[in-house]
Amino acid sequence: MSDHAFATRAIHAGQEPDPVTGAIIPPIYQASTHVQDGIGGFRDGYEYNRAGNPTRTSLETQLAALEGGIRALSFSSGLAAEDALLRGILKPGDHVVLGNDVYGGTYRLLTKVHAAWGVESSIVELGDADALRAALRPETKIIWIETPSNPLLKIVDIAKTVEIAHAAGVLVVVDNTFASPALQSPLALGADFVVHSTTKYLGGHSDVLGGAVIFGDDRFVEQVKFQQFAVGAVSAPLDGWLTTRGIKTLALRMRQHSANAQAIAEWAASRPEFETVYYPGLSSHPGHEIAASQMSGFGGMLSLGLAAGQGAARAFAESTELFQLAESLGGVESLIGYPPDMTHASVRGTELAVPENVVRLSVGIEDISDLLADLEAGLVRSTR
Repeated sequence: MSDHAFATRAIHAGQEPDPVTGAIIPPIYQASTHVQDGIGGFRDGYEYNRAGNPTRTSLETQLAALEGGIRALSFSSGLAAEDALLRGILKPGDHVVLGNDVYGGTYRLLTKVHAAWGVESSIVELGDADALRAALRPETKIIWIETPSNPLLKIVDIAKTVEIAHAAGVLVVVDNTFASPALQSPLALGADFVVHSTTKYLGGHSDVLGGAVIFGDDRFVEQVKFQQFAVGAVSAPLDGWLTTRGIKTLALRMRQHSANAQAIAEWAASRPEFETVYYPGLSSHPGHEIAASQMSGFGGMLSLGLAAGQGAARAFAESTELFQLAESLGGVESLIGYPPDMTHASVRGTELAVPENVVRLSVGIEDISDLLADLEAGLVRSTR
């Protein structure tokens, strides 16, 4: 499938029709175990659902094709995927460098879980090459990139960061959740691994939880696969099938997410109620040129800094209707959230703390006129 365009791979990779019935959609193998042809005689390698399931294999084939990787592994959540990757690479005493706007769950995983295991982490502005080089130590094993970042939409130059990392013998992980493979290809820019919360844009319909690791080469595949098997945080068959179904429309959805978010960002930039609009599609965004060079679109996420401060931000987040107040992102419906008390509460009081006046929008694929009217009405309600 590597010679086909993205939208074609999204629909066909790992999706061969059922060989018995000819069903155009592969079945959901809703089974926990598989009959053996004699002791140890596994059919196509399948033994037990934790070790492997045909529906999960289809999804993993699809994910690898989308990101241009040699292999993908699917997990029960994005954090389960991150944890398996970290445990597959790291040992006590190792060190990880994180960007200073990393997802709160990733920060919590490293500083609350892996730190107790003896793994250290440092926070750095990844856009500052000198600061990044200064943060590297002999025991540094990973630079963890999130671009665009959550929730302040910072942009990191993937290729430049890879150059610095590889010169020091350090691996690069890119969280590609916000962009999705429809808009950005980190492995093609030299990254070693890509991680996703497939709950978000890949699933795309707010009905399934999942995560994935995609590998640029085979150095750590077996180590991470062992973690997947030994710890067991795997995708259930139905979850894998729902994620696969969502992926098939990813190219179309991302175009509309991006178009709607661009229109809202431009609207917000013209409004005095917002002192800052965090969206890389605006020429005023400090990462605009880098984003334009490494992304084919700017995505459906943006954040807004309310000029009137914390109270105005909280009131605005509670005053829209089509933009529903909820955590998560990437679904076809629009969501609004207040990161300091919702998605990023775990980084309160740290150097990653989100400004108190910020709301985050996950812009859906509804009609843009309705979304703009909803935000306008939300501003009116929030000031009453």
